[in-house]
Amino acid sequence: MSTSSAPTRALIYCRVSSAKQASEGHGLDSQEMRCRQHAEQSGYEVEAVFPDDVSGGGDFMKRPGMVALLSYLDAQRERKDYVVIFDDLKRFARDTEFHIQLRRAFQKRRARVECLNFRFDDTPEGKFVETIFAAQGELEREQNRRQVIQKMQARAARGYWVFYPPIGYRYERVAGHGKLLVRVEPLAAIAKEALEAYASGRLETQSEVQRFLEDQPAWPKDRHGGVHPERVAELLARSVYAGYIDYPKWGLNYVPAHHERLISFETWQAIQDRRRGAARAPARKDLSRDFPLRGFVACACCGEAMTACWSKGRSRSYGYYLCDSKGCPESRKSFRKEAVEGQFEAMFTVLVPTRELLDLALTMLRNCWDARVAKGRQQLASLQESLRDIERKIDQLLDRLMESSGASVIAACERRVRELESQKAMISDRIAACGKPQASFEETYRTALRFLRNPWKLWHSERIEDRRALLRLVFAERLVYAREEGYRTAKISMPFRLLGKVNLGKTGVVEPRGIEPLTS
Repeated sequence: MSTSSAPTRALIYCRVSSAKQASEGHGLDSQEMRCRQHAEQSGYEVEAVFPDDVSGGGDFMKRPGMVALLSYLDAQRERKDYVVIFDDLKRFARDTEFHIQLRRAFQKRRARVECLNFRFDDTPEGKFVETIFAAQGELEREQNRRQVIQKMQARAARGYWVFYPPIGYRYERVAGHGKLLVRVEPLAAIAKEALEAYASGRLETQSEVQRFLEDQPAWPKDRHGGVHPERVAELLARSVYAGYIDYPKWGLNYVPAHHERLISFETWQAIQDRRRGAARAPARKDLSRDFPLRGFVACACCGEAMTACWSKGRSRSYGYYLCDSKGCPESRKSFRKEAVEGQFEAMFTVLVPTRELLDLALTMLRNCWDARVAKGRQQLASLQESLRDIERKIDQLLDRLMESSGASVIAACERRVRELESQKAMISDRIAACGKPQASFEETYRTALRFLRNPWKLWHSERIEDRRALLRLVFAERLVYAREEGYRTAKISMPFRLLGKVNLGKTGVVEPRGIEPLTS
């Protein structure tokens, strides 16, 4: 009695170069259909299909579909009749080295490979032809990659961002520009506030910027609900937010971009100066809303900043400020949180200038504003001459660069050209804004005047960054706190000193002295 043998088992592998092709096109579906037709004509029984949507170049073990296919074969070691079907040799591998490695991987698993438009042959001649076709695929891939990079370089040199859009932007097709970065709200507004706050010092460290972004519900978070420090560093470093494209790898130094910028180049340069400046201590994780004065109130005995902590009692926790300096007489002796902060609030309420002083300050600010605008118009000719001088220096350096052959000279010239391009971008920015304020007088000083009228409101903010910024704006140095005396006379900042005499120390009636005895 004769029995018919079981049909050969077939596995189909399909691949497109990107997820977009897989979602918008029909590449995977059409490949699978042709492979199924081939299997049916050959009498194979299709057991599984393994799709991929990644590039064909590089290590095949980085393709999820190929890894799944090889793992499937590993799990079926007892079967020896598998055939793996590809639509085209380019779907197999577009890299000569990995093409050969992948062929060996299938041979090791005793699986045959069939291609719809190429016949695999294990003869010396067949292997030679196969290697030639694999090398041709690699050549085409490298040529396509080079062509894409050249197009990206040319477009970036014309002032268009060609990479993944940074947070706060997205790509839209705009007439006369093609794909152009446009603002996405509220992300653009959040990024603008974070950048300007760091440039001005309101957010003093990158850790404070990170905490600010984490407090914004709309800002994208990682899987742990936070913002990674690397994302913060990228936000602060990217000149694209200032309207310039800077990519030294392609020889692009501060190319003016066509998209709408979030900040001025001067603000971005201030951010870079702060990032390159002296290292600052990272924001403490325990610098929370519970102890806003921590680190700002100093011990009267040693002058060191006080720390703070919670102490657990029988029924609830109690907050304390304390000096932690070794050798200090007040070391580890605590001050009640309610007393330290209560006395501070009582002292702080006197910081409200009179209406007459505010009106006078407003008039002075407006006069200074008008004078600065007029001076800006006068500086235009000087700035234009400076710009021409920088352009001449850049041309001279480029000529020297073309004539030089020493690596150290070339590196020095390139570094100097980059510095001059940065100066050129800043001066161009100033020329564009010369005599043209970005906002009106009222818009510029509205927040400052609102703060001067009632600085106390900022102290009641829910954000610890606002409360800490208030301390830095109002006081010129740390407040000194003594156990018996409370707060000693504070040194306040210049704006509040100019807006009126404010005594933040202890007050009392001075008894008159003379011939007669002292009065009580």
